[in-house]
Amino acid sequence: MSTDIAKMRNIGISAHIDSGKTTLTERILFYCKKIHRIHEVKGKDGIGATMDHMDLERERGITITSAATYVEWDGCSINIIDTPGHVDFTIEVERSLRVLDGAVLVLCAVGGVQSQTITVDRQLKRYNVPRIAFINKCDRIGANPLKVRDQLEEKLRHNTVLMQLPIGLEDKLLGVVDLVRMKAIYFDGRDGEILRIEDIPADLADEARARRKELLDAASMFSDELTEALLEDRATEDLIHAAVRKGTISRKLTPVFLGSAYKNKGVQPLLDGVVRYLPNPADVENTALSLETEGEVVKLTADDDAPVVALAFKLEDGPYGQLTYIRIYQGSLKKGDEITNTRSRQKVKVGRLVRMHADSMEDIVFAGAGDIVALFGIDCASGDTFAAPGLAVAMTSIYVPEPVISLAIKPVDNKALDKMVKALNRFTKEDPTFRTFVDPESHETIIQGMGELHLEVYVERMKREYSAEVETGKPQVAYREAISQAVEFDYTHKKQTGGAGQYGRVIGSIEPFAEGVYEFVNEVRQGRIPREFIPACDKGFQAAVKKGELIGFPITGVRVRLTDGAYHEVDSSDHAFQAAAIGAFRSVYRKAKPQILEPIMRVSVEGPSEFAGAIFGSINQRRGIIVSSVEDGNFSRVDAEVPLSEMFGYSNVLRSLTQGKAEFTMEFLKYGRVPGAVAEALIAAHQGRNRDSGAK
Repeated sequence: MSTDIAKMRNIGISAHIDSGKTTLTERILFYCKKIHRIHEVKGKDGIGATMDHMDLERERGITITSAATYVEWDGCSINIIDTPGHVDFTIEVERSLRVLDGAVLVLCAVGGVQSQTITVDRQLKRYNVPRIAFINKCDRIGANPLKVRDQLEEKLRHNTVLMQLPIGLEDKLLGVVDLVRMKAIYFDGRDGEILRIEDIPADLADEARARRKELLDAASMFSDELTEALLEDRATEDLIHAAVRKGTISRKLTPVFLGSAYKNKGVQPLLDGVVRYLPNPADVENTALSLETEGEVVKLTADDDAPVVALAFKLEDGPYGQLTYIRIYQGSLKKGDEITNTRSRQKVKVGRLVRMHADSMEDIVFAGAGDIVALFGIDCASGDTFAAPGLAVAMTSIYVPEPVISLAIKPVDNKALDKMVKALNRFTKEDPTFRTFVDPESHETIIQGMGELHLEVYVERMKREYSAEVETGKPQVAYREAISQAVEFDYTHKKQTGGAGQYGRVIGSIEPFAEGVYEFVNEVRQGRIPREFIPACDKGFQAAVKKGELIGFPITGVRVRLTDGAYHEVDSSDHAFQAAAIGAFRSVYRKAKPQILEPIMRVSVEGPSEFAGAIFGSINQRRGIIVSSVEDGNFSRVDAEVPLSEMFGYSNVLRSLTQGKAEFTMEFLKYGRVPGAVAEALIAAHQGRNRDSGAK
């Protein structure tokens, strides 16, 4: 049965680590009667939160994979995706936000806008996702929601508007004042499920009137009707809601709600805000690209009767086959329908259609436009578009950041080898930021990812889910090499071995290219090198930049200009020009003064101010550059740029320096030049490895 599109919401819960995303989702499930008992993230009952369905998530008290569920509130169907806060699992946030229409940005009333909040907000902006903010943990010591609201404006440039005021703070948090209705809301019952509406306490009346005036001023910017009504003193709740909704959907206004999910306060009004202010699928403009008319943008309509267009945004390879999460942007799907994977052109039949609730599922026979559902037994990749047969369109895929860390893994025996291969095949298919390859020199299996925790979790999952016992080597940083000056080349590849030989001559230059990884520019005059051999030259140069001579890592930031050359009527071939390009690059690479680049991480350390000196010292010891430091009462935050190679084991060091009271987050920022002494040590180590492999 089709759901009224106006009564549908697709939302994500996003935030910095430990802001209370999963705790909030648990309360939403409870108040929407999806679950009958509240479980905590680190619950004493040993069950753990509903959305943290993996054993590892429950043990560590963190969200590792995004989990989907659906609820109903006030006659509205809401698809919810609970996303991880840790930057190592950023792909889970990226792919969730790609398919969502709105989001709840959760902030801690004590920590405020933290490093990962900034990252999540950047991701929301990348996909043009409207959001409402929920300032959580107003029951904690040091809670200051008004300060957090100011940080939203200063640090994230949000145009915020308070929808509520807290009634008390810290251990005296009793409820909230609704600034639209101008009523106090208290949360009674064992789990805050009973709402008691009363008059605003006398000591808050003046502030509530002042804040309501701010709300009306902000909302009236988006509604002429509300402006007129205010002038005539006849503003209604419906007019205010409509104006706030318009501002939110246009991403020019961020309504701010308050509460404490853990103490069961403020969640129901937040759900009302989701229904009132966040867009339904028809409010959001979605487009696809035509595969027949290159570059033509096709507008999609959230209409069940239109030809179906859906995006596969997440895969899970389970014991019963692949589970493919899809978002339907246009049209509808029924069991037995035939759809086409527009990338592979393969037609597939919809066998089993399910709606997810964490790790459990419910079979359905129909899914309409705007729905987020899953298909069973369909082979595809993350980011593939499915469309009705004959409709050749593709949706823009998901932004996938490059891995910055690698680790050598080795199975303990042949039995473990087979299991390890199965696990790696599954994990690389599910997670585009997790990659694996076999090093051609050492013949070791290398896994790559976004951070130590990312790789640690996958190694642990190999052991638990596949019984694949593996040994791990030292983490290895994803270094790069880059040239620092332009040089010219004139290289001839000539080989005579009896019969047809090989001949190719290439002339040109290589130069630094700041805008990207590699660019090939063909400036050869017609006839000097036949047109059919130009792609072979490009291919040869691309092969040459895959491995540098200094430390054996890929070369980045290179522009190759091919200006001239020569060929032989008989001996020239694709292979000959490919070999000429490789030889040309290698012959001048050292003259281009190559440098070693290393990943520089954006590191944010937060903890008690008494340990600020120790934190500064620990960053300086790691070749870090302090970018900023903020002291707010007893709480300090230090933002720095630190080479990834210096950050291994930092969590243990920080724990011992601060008596376990500080925490840090880091994410990839840029590649920076490795200092001379460090570069020399890396080159010496690489030469040593080469000598060892040669001796063997």
